Amino acid sequence: MNHPFVISEKIIQKAKSLGFADIGFSKATFLEKEAIQLEKWLQQGLHGEMKYMENHFDKRLDPRLLVEGAKSVISLSYSYFPENDVATTMPYKIAKYAYGEDYHIVIKDKLQVLVDYLKQEVGAIHIRSFTDSAPVLERTWAERAGIAWIGKNTLALTKTKGSFYFLAEIICDVEFIYSDPVKNYCGTCTKCIDACPTQALYEPYKMDARKCISYLTIELKDEIIPAEFKGKIQDWMYGCDICQDVCPINARSKAHQEDRFTINPTIAALSKSDWEDLNKEMFDQLFAKSAIKRTKFSGLKRNIEFLNMKK
Repeated sequence: MNHPFVISEKIIQKAKSLGFADIGFSKATFLEKEAIQLEKWLQQGLHGEMKYMENHFDKRLDPRLLVEGAKSVISLSYSYFPENDVATTMPYKIAKYAYGEDYHIVIKDKLQVLVDYLKQEVGAIHIRSFTDSAPVLERTWAERAGIAWIGKNTLALTKTKGSFYFLAEIICDVEFIYSDPVKNYCGTCTKCIDACPTQALYEPYKMDARKCISYLTIELKDEIIPAEFKGKIQDWMYGCDICQDVCPINARSKAHQEDRFTINPTIAALSKSDWEDLNKEMFDQLFAKSAIKRTKFSGLKRNIEFLNMKK
């Protein structure tokens, strides 16, 4: 087997060739501090209707329960920052991460190439890859791998690339050269907290998901959005980028080079009345490969109707 340094360098180069922005390595272990924080967050009910967060509690905190004999967590990031931010011109806004093809599919394809490459280099190994698809505390592992710090808006931030990127992980029973954590550069800035129109960010590094616009427009299933949020969602019909858009670090974001993340021009050109008249057939056609399918046609219509209720 190759020396940990050699294989670390090889996987870094391969990941970069696939378009990943950053890659880091951390030792697979039990997340003791995060266990206390997660348990408290769940006990307070701050996860709202996201009941899946209560499932597989032990696995969320120990990657060795996900992969037999796991020794390492490889953390990766992939930019989705668009060259043209159509949210500034669309009558109803979509979070940037959902502009193009569903990231689960795009990133999964790239992770599989990395997994195959690692097997080729190392031989028979236990290995699994994930991108927002399993009980994995992605931001924590990104922080441990030295590719990001967790900002006051609870998102993973990098000094040179901001926060508009997807996270992914490869868990395996291979040892690498482990990374050092990076410095937190949030400093005294509270722009993300000050800008949150629903006060979901109620204090630095703390999120009440029940008030988050992304939660209200995506995760809140089969329910009417509470009336207390009338006039506060600011034309966001799917997700929200407010706390990222105001972050000074994101002024350094560079446009992605992934064609599959480019928004369909037909979607970008829809008028206010087009969205309001959207039917199920058109929804299925436009969003067949989109993450927007998550909210379903009924959810998107509900969101648009809520935005048009008298303030």
